[in-house]
Amino acid sequence: MSKSRTGSAHPDRRSVVLAGGAFLGMAALPGGAVAQGSGLGPAADFLAASRKFLVTLEPEKRRAASFEFNGREWRGWNYFGAGGFIKPGLRLEQMSAAQKAAAWDVVAAVMSKSGTEKTRMIMLLQDIMVEGGQGVGQRSSERFSFSFFGTPAETGTWGFRVEGHHLTQSITVRDNLIVSVTPSSFSAIPNRVSYGRHKGLVALKEEEALARRLLADLSPRLQARTRVADYTPSNIMSYAGQERANAQKAGLPAAEFTSAQRDLIWQLVEVFSVDYLSPTLAATQKARVRMGDREAVHFAWYGANIPEKAFGYRVIGDNFVVEMFSVDPEAQHLHTIYHDLANVLGRVG
Repeated sequence: MSKSRTGSAHPDRRSVVLAGGAFLGMAALPGGAVAQGSGLGPAADFLAASRKFLVTLEPEKRRAASFEFNGREWRGWNYFGAGGFIKPGLRLEQMSAAQKAAAWDVVAAVMSKSGTEKTRMIMLLQDIMVEGGQGVGQRSSERFSFSFFGTPAETGTWGFRVEGHHLTQSITVRDNLIVSVTPSSFSAIPNRVSYGRHKGLVALKEEEALARRLLADLSPRLQARTRVADYTPSNIMSYAGQERANAQKAGLPAAEFTSAQRDLIWQLVEVFSVDYLSPTLAATQKARVRMGDREAVHFAWYGANIPEKAFGYRVIGDNFVVEMFSVDPEAQHLHTIYHDLANVLGRVG
């Protein structure tokens, strides 16, 4: 574990991965019920795209893409770089051109156009790093896995995940309704591309800019209350097995924000939780995120607020957690997460 300047322990990337692995051997999430209610939206198009993709696969590829719902692999989501950047499932680099097209149709069935483009951009960052001489032979925009958990069907529960280095997106379906879209992470390195064909690209522009703007807009007194630590933790807190463990509210409550500042914090939350989703999901998801006491949503900041310097923040509501932390001193290596606390991986309790 790494130590902050205050002496508190915070997980580094290696300890996060190890802790997640240890978690897999335990009873993962209390309670076994899948989320009830009306869900976020119908799954018919998503189901059709999933079946179309699976039908294109040869038997060995279908086996590679198929896992038990709520088993070890489902609970062990992980977007870190451990294990040679290879995640469970069938990778794009193992697919034919037709299979890749069908795989992207699955993504497009649940994501907005901008969400699909963002997914591709996070993948592209792997090639950009190789272009800069980092991870040659290990990194690739096609080293991302597509996986199904359980059997896609009109009845019962099943899940889908696309995952690789700096990307994890999990979708849960129950009785032909999409009931969960978390955990969700679009993370990045480099966040600001300074070389090569894609020079000038900024991967997580809004996630950083809106948060820095919100903090800067607060009075000095409120900024001091919002900044919970001078150090920046070296990773997100709510990793696999800890999705609900770090939901204690810290920082400044929205009740003390101005109206404009409240608008800013909701813009920020929706970048993580709504904007990447398809129109059929986005409206319901927006309402879901805003459930609970809106004035009790807290904003907590870590480190200084200096461009291109390490920073971090957490936004914690009654039913969600959003986190963003820079792993490096220059804020080029950014990790993010969004969790629906009441519906982790499609489970309640």
